[in-house]
Amino acid sequence: MTYDTVVIGGGPAGLSAATLLARARRRVIVVDAEEPRNAPADHVHNFLSRDGSAPAELREAGRREVLRYGGEILQGNVIRIDDAFSVHLRDGSRLDARSALVATGLRDELPDIPGVLEQWGSGVVHCPYCHGYEVRDQPIAVVGGSNRPFSVHQAALIRQWSKDVIFFTNGIELTRDERARFDARSVRVVDAPVTRVVLHDGSVTGIELAGGTVVPRTVVFVGPTFVPNDSLLIGLGCARLENGWVATDPTGCTSVDGLWAAGNVSDSPAQVINSAAAGSKAAIAINHYLLELDVNLAASAS
Repeated sequence: MTYDTVVIGGGPAGLSAATLLARARRRVIVVDAEEPRNAPADHVHNFLSRDGSAPAELREAGRREVLRYGGEILQGNVIRIDDAFSVHLRDGSRLDARSALVATGLRDELPDIPGVLEQWGSGVVHCPYCHGYEVRDQPIAVVGGSNRPFSVHQAALIRQWSKDVIFFTNGIELTRDERARFDARSVRVVDAPVTRVVLHDGSVTGIELAGGTVVPRTVVFVGPTFVPNDSLLIGLGCARLENGWVATDPTGCTSVDGLWAAGNVSDSPAQVINSAAAGSKAAIAINHYLLELDVNLAASAS
């Protein structure tokens, strides 16, 4: 069977795109590795009508909608895509399609600090818009990492949710102006290296510094390095931006004819609702692309 579109990735972008294409009566299949980035989180926020939903609940609702309109969903791992488009899965199977959408998201490379990974998604988080309200007015730590611009901005931003914010630079060298800005914002700065996030009974209780001092905190914000899961796109020769991320137009179309990308794989700041919107926008563009193929094929046959 040749599909109109194969969607790789079953997150908000992929499921949104697949639902729209299925409603457009396109033959569409979603290949989902079932390894969602937001699995450690308890809730999704800032999603109109779905605020507070569990990520798994939102995902299952999206899968039901795809299936309701005749789309297909396949659990599997795509290892490569050949031109025009043969999609190869790890189990040796292959899907053929006239177009493809890659919505494989990104991965968070976390600071190598004991306690960070154990508490990721609960006591250790990165997005104030996703978690800030839930930890409002608590003693908050912001721990610097390899993503310097993100960490510095994050430390100033989190002050909106709590009056008690400490920025542990953890190797980041601040300029005089940056320190003045933190002082004006009433954000305390601690320059000693962080050795671990202190846990007790499954909860964050503090930040341990080199030398053994523990600063009491109940929640930690970190700045991960965002790494797109874009090997499939790069393997097809997609053009990249200067920052190394795959270049797309406003609909998510890449430099490869018939290939789109949507969600965090091409847009690291995208929230869940933005990723869903990007999937919808890409699906409309894909349908128009397929329409042009259909018209040209019919015209050449007449």
